[in-house]
Amino acid sequence: MAASDAELLQIHLEEVTSASSENTVAHARELLLEYGRFVLAQQGVGRFCFGSLEKEAAGLPSSYLEQGGGCLIACAHDEPAGFVAWRALAGAATPGACELKRLWVRPSSRGLSLGRALTLAVLDRARAAGCKAVYLDTDPASMAAAHRMYLKLGFEPCTPYTNDPVEGLVYLRKNL
Repeated sequence: MAASDAELLQIHLEEVTSASSENTVAHARELLLEYGRFVLAQQGVGRFCFGSLEKEAAGLPSSYLEQGGGCLIACAHDEPAGFVAWRALAGAATPGACELKRLWVRPSSRGLSLGRALTLAVLDRARAAGCKAVYLDTDPASMAAAHRMYLKLGFEPCTPYTNDPVEGLVYLRKNL
């Protein structure tokens, strides 16, 4: 067995629900806030109010469950290493759509395909929920690897799907 195959065997995804342990929820909050600090450290696009993100993190998992979505954490080698969330997307060009949010993989765990695994898990959940499309936005300048991954997974550029698009962000959609 190749080393990369052995590493993949040590990856675990866990959906964060109201029944999750306090430890799991704490890890999800920690990862979400790391994502927020990363975004704030970037120049230009994609900035947001960190106070809003802190409230989102404090409300996990309800902050996404109440929006018709959820969140997942990824563990690599038994350590929390990645996070992603999704929610129903009202008013999208495609009825029955959802939005992939906050994909984050810790720098020490990059290269293990965690971002891909988390994204594919959201796509699976969206299909199971009857969604017709998944939308997301990303900043190719600061999140180049994620942007490339989304394109490889079949996401395509689309018009902004929010009321106040942010200059410099790229908006993507994948039909299911």
